[in-house]
Amino acid sequence: MEKKRCEWVSGDGQRHISEESLRYHDTRWCKPEHRDQELFAMLVLEGMQAGVSWDIILRKECNFRKAFDGFDPQTVADYDEVKIGELLQDAGIIRNRRKIEAAVTNARAFLKVQEEFGSFDRYIWGFTDGKIIDHHLSDMRDMPAKDELSERISGDLKKRGFKFVGPVIIYSYLQGIGVINDHWEYCDFR
Repeated sequence: MEKKRCEWVSGDGQRHISEESLRYHDTRWCKPEHRDQELFAMLVLEGMQAGVSWDIILRKECNFRKAFDGFDPQTVADYDEVKIGELLQDAGIIRNRRKIEAAVTNARAFLKVQEEFGSFDRYIWGFTDGKIIDHHLSDMRDMPAKDELSERISGDLKKRGFKFVGPVIIYSYLQGIGVINDHWEYCDFR
C-alpha cells in the first residue's frame, strides 16, 4: 500500500515531485534537529531559498554542502572576498552576492550565539522550551506562511545581526528543523 504524504509533496498530478523533495519530506521535514552544524546548514539553505523554489535548493544541496565546506560555521565565518568571488562563480549553487554574504554574516552571528548560549540548539529550541509545536493540519489552507513564533525569532535573530531571516523564512526554517510539525494529520511521515 502506498504511503500517504502531505499535499505539498504528494502533488496534484500537475507537477513532478523530485526524489529530493520526497526524501526531504519523508526523512527530515518537521523532524527535530539538534546538531548545531545542521542547524546552521538549514539556516543557510532557507536563506538561499528566498525567491526560489525549495525543490531547486534541495537539488543543489550537495553542491551547497561542498561549496560551503560542509556548512561548518567556523570556516564560513572566515570567508573573505576571494572565497565569496569563488562562490559567485560556482554554477552548482545560487549565485546571489547578497545571499552568499548573508551566509558569512550569519556564520559569525551563529558563533556568537553559540558562545552566549553554549550551543545554537539551546538558543533556538529555547523559544519553545524544547517542545515541538504541532499544528495538526488537515488542509493546505491551514498552514500559515508565518506566525507569532517566527516573528519573535526573526526579530531576535535580526537584533543579533543575522540576515535573510524574515518571519516567512524563519517559519520554514522552524519546520525544517522540527520545532514546528506541520505534517498533515493523515501523513504517514508525521
